[in-house]
Amino acid sequence: KVLIDVPCSELAEELAQSQTKTQVLQDTLQQVLDRREEERQSRQLLELYLEALKNEDSILSKVAGSETVPRKDMDVVDAATSSTGASAKTALSDQILAALKEKPAPELCLDSQDLELVLKEDTQALALALRWDKQKAEALQQACDQELSKRLQQVQTLHSLRSTSKGKKALP
Repeated sequence: KVLIDVPCSELAEELAQSQTKTQVLQDTLQQVLDRREEERQSRQLLELYLEALKNEDSILSKVAGSETVPRKDMDVVDAATSSTGASAKTALSDQILAALKEKPAPELCLDSQDLELVLKEDTQALALALRWDKQKAEALQQACDQELSKRLQQVQTLHSLRSTSKGKKALP
């Protein structure tokens, strides 16, 4: 790197070579450094791609696992309203409701299918089932929506990376 930064005329004098030969030497050194940098960047990109593939496989296996498990725990939960005596019905399981109540960031603990169920739920029924006010239930649904969107974006990015890499493999 130092030899590249030195002016060609000074390097030629120091090496007792012509400026033409010195310029060729500097150009060759620059090409070697450029190639090393490209190789380093390629390795980093490959590592990121492999990590993304591993994450995609883990996400897909979780999704596949959750689809094969029957949802026996889907119960209708009654939550009494305060003054009317009527009851609100929610299709969320006790397990999901417990996670929503107990976890500080429940949207991170639920799988994507459960996040969709929380989003489809009526906000008022959700608030009653959790014994929360409607604003807190709305905030929870928004957090679940953001997390689900983020997960879908990651899957789309991984698919894009995979299709790009498959296209490059097909090139001669």
